[in-house]
Amino acid sequence: MDNEVTTIEAAPDKRSHEKWRRVVDFPLVALLIAIATFALASFLTTMIMRHVVPKLTTDLRSLIGGTIVIALVFTGYKLVIRHLGEEPRDDLSARHAMRDLGLGLGGGFMLFSAVVGIAALVDVYNIVGAGGTATLLMTLVTVAIIPGFIEEVLVRGILFRFLEAFGGSWFALVLTSALFGLGHIFNPGASAFSSLAIALEAGLLLGGAYMLTRSLWAPIGLHAAWNFTQGFIYDVPVSGHDQQGLVEARLSGPELLSGGAFGLEASIIALVLATAVGVWLVVLAARAGHVVRPWWVRRRLAATTDQPAALPA
Repeated sequence: MDNEVTTIEAAPDKRSHEKWRRVVDFPLVALLIAIATFALASFLTTMIMRHVVPKLTTDLRSLIGGTIVIALVFTGYKLVIRHLGEEPRDDLSARHAMRDLGLGLGGGFMLFSAVVGIAALVDVYNIVGAGGTATLLMTLVTVAIIPGFIEEVLVRGILFRFLEAFGGSWFALVLTSALFGLGHIFNPGASAFSSLAIALEAGLLLGGAYMLTRSLWAPIGLHAAWNFTQGFIYDVPVSGHDQQGLVEARLSGPELLSGGAFGLEASIIALVLATAVGVWLVVLAARAGHVVRPWWVRRRLAATTDQPAALPA
């Protein structure tokens, strides 16, 4: 008799727990929790830098701040974000991490080298002197590693992942690409065209790499290598931010080809080349079966076929 009473009393708690999990696991709710976790990591970094880290040189504070924010975002991802959603997964898994990161790094270097090569052939990119290596560490950390990791965790690891779980792959790809382009609208030398170029070339390229590998390591590598290659190796402005590189270079000629003050990312050369590679990656992802249907379509199919509405692993 006591066992029966216990069972009857426990049932509402179990139903309540299952209802709570369904609410938390709903893609848009999971998205909000993930954004809050990311924002908390950023806020803690600001507090640590303001109240704990002593006043140092600007460069040293940038290095320390970058290390702290990466560590906190990584911790927040591992402790919270990877456990969210109807089918939790770890997009920062160590499995195939070196392979995907290496492919991203190599692809980013070769792709932007091709952009510079074409720009040189049409005489809008010219080396006018020697550069140096004094800015190597700062460029590597603040221009490549930090943006590559932080922006990819936010845009692909959080926004793309949970928007895809809700509205499907094409919805997530279009929306995150547009947001990524808009995120650069206030950069130095930015224009409506440069934001459109970033949305198409970087949005498709990085989104396609994520869709294909289902890992953040490939887009992180692509993003970091793209920035480092144009800034440090070829002395090209990175999204409007001037850099000091191994060489001293000058962009000239029609802005449509040179990208103007924003840099070659806003040129038709990068737009065509990077967008083409991005489309190719998306096609490969579709052929590999990595396209996700919208949440409501998956639910309808699961109800009619009695099969789980699984997402790509």
